[in-house]
Amino acid sequence: MQENLIKIKNDFLSKVEKIQNAEELNSVRVEFLGKNGVLTDAMKLIKTLPNEEKKQYGQDVNVVKNLLEEEVSKKEKFLEEKKLNEEINNAKIVDLTTPNSQEIGSLHPVTITEHKLIEIFQSMGFAVEDGNEIETEFNNFEAVNVPKNHPARDMQDTYYLDNGQVLKTHTSARQNYIMKKYGAPLKVVFPGRCFRNEELDAGHENTFFQCEGMMIDKNINVSNLIYFMKTMLSSVFGKEVKVRLRPGFFPFVEPGFELDCSCPYCEGKGCSVCKQGGWIELCPCGMIHEKVLEMGGIDPNVYQGFAFGLGLSRLAMMNYNINDIRILNSGNLKELSQTKIN
Repeated sequence: MQENLIKIKNDFLSKVEKIQNAEELNSVRVEFLGKNGVLTDAMKLIKTLPNEEKKQYGQDVNVVKNLLEEEVSKKEKFLEEKKLNEEINNAKIVDLTTPNSQEIGSLHPVTITEHKLIEIFQSMGFAVEDGNEIETEFNNFEAVNVPKNHPARDMQDTYYLDNGQVLKTHTSARQNYIMKKYGAPLKVVFPGRCFRNEELDAGHENTFFQCEGMMIDKNINVSNLIYFMKTMLSSVFGKEVKVRLRPGFFPFVEPGFELDCSCPYCEGKGCSVCKQGGWIELCPCGMIHEKVLEMGGIDPNVYQGFAFGLGLSRLAMMNYNINDIRILNSGNLKELSQTKIN
């Protein structure tokens, strides 16, 4: 009788080994462990045995039953893991942040303008640096020759943090760091986002973008400044433009200028963009003040340099005919998607 149970066990194990899916496993389970299964039939034989053999036979049947149930459980777990691994291996990885629409997005006008400027300056040999949006009061003011109680601070009313640091009011706040990092000579541009406590209107925002640039070397003068600004602006507008300098006060340069360019839209004849004047006021610039060079660790008796702060937001507005600076931070896709990538 033991031979019969051994045959049942071996037949079961042989079939279980060949099983490939849950349906086949269930079929074998019913065949051997079901109400009308092989093992149930074997249990019915107990009544035909002598009394002294019934107890041992019943125990042997239970041992085989437990073994078969354990093997079914193992195989079931194996098949579940196999199915899961197949699903993982065959699954397509989907980026949930990708829009479902086939419509291609666009870069922000300021981003496009910044990328274009960086490319132009790199072609002229300028390095590109990033800048902090939170700066020390020293870097933002004292290091660019704006000491405490200086009236120029009133024009750059900003946001102070609890730790005494400030949200930078201009990209010039990076000048001291750049000079100490590179020394002289240097040619660097560093774009960034700036903050000021402004009353908002079509021409003023509390958050805007600038691109600062510096060139420091021996025998640098105003003619170098004019050349680089004229070359840069001609590349930006895709046509030859004229530039002019008007006297302007900025504590970190001496002499200081307001740089204008001839209107690229009307070629100086007068239009709505240049307010019929033929010129567009673009950026402050000038020769770096001796005190600023000294605080940056550069000897002003050996080296001179120029600096400029170009308004990226203003330049983007000109390039894309945006008449209100607040649109740039509005998230208004109808206005901002006019620079769609092709």
